[in-house]
Amino acid sequence: MVLLGSLLNALFIVIGALVGRIFKNIPESMQQTVLSIIGLVVALLGIQMGLESTNFILLIVSLIIGAVIGEWLNLEGKFNRFGQWIESLFGKRAQKGTIAEGFVTATLIFVIGSMGILGALDSGLRNDHNILITKGIIDGFMSIILSSTLGIGVILSAIPVLLYQGSIALFAGVISTYIPSEALDLFITEMTATGGIMIMAIGLNIAGLTKIRIANLLPAILMVGILVAIIFPFQ
Repeated sequence: MVLLGSLLNALFIVIGALVGRIFKNIPESMQQTVLSIIGLVVALLGIQMGLESTNFILLIVSLIIGAVIGEWLNLEGKFNRFGQWIESLFGKRAQKGTIAEGFVTATLIFVIGSMGILGALDSGLRNDHNILITKGIIDGFMSIILSSTLGIGVILSAIPVLLYQGSIALFAGVISTYIPSEALDLFITEMTATGGIMIMAIGLNIAGLTKIRIANLLPAILMVGILVAIIFPFQ
């Protein structure tokens, strides 16, 4: 089953988010300290990913152009409005801001990264789901922590994770047919580095050190693909 890995990844996120709500009543001071630690660890992960780049010019150009497009489209605002719409469905039972914040933060953490793409490609090409299952376990533990501090909105991040990874898995055969393996490797490397910068920014936001509109940087991933397609023939 091609979508097995993606389905399990989403399921682990849902389970983790539900478990995390059990620990929602921990003292606020403890929540803030734990959240700061999570932010710093996530930022460190982003730095490690960012250092994988082999072409920093491509990295910078992708992020700048992506940020301009994202700001123009106001993707951050659209993410937040969707989360707020979900909040309105819960009415007074949801604390203001928790669902939107949890959804946006968790989605960006779980979607950005090379494991999702590599795992989805493995699922689609070889029916091997080990990478996505491993990612699902990691995401599940992360969702426990995020849900306990940011709210039940974290559970909604399972939807874009399933759609994103599932789409790649379904179209993996087409991707491998039209994209040379060397170009695909270059894209994954630079996409990982670009995503790493975003992950670092997410970590700094979680720690309360910055207020970067991360969702507005998402078009940078698309720009990586476009720039790799342009420069690959000249390498």
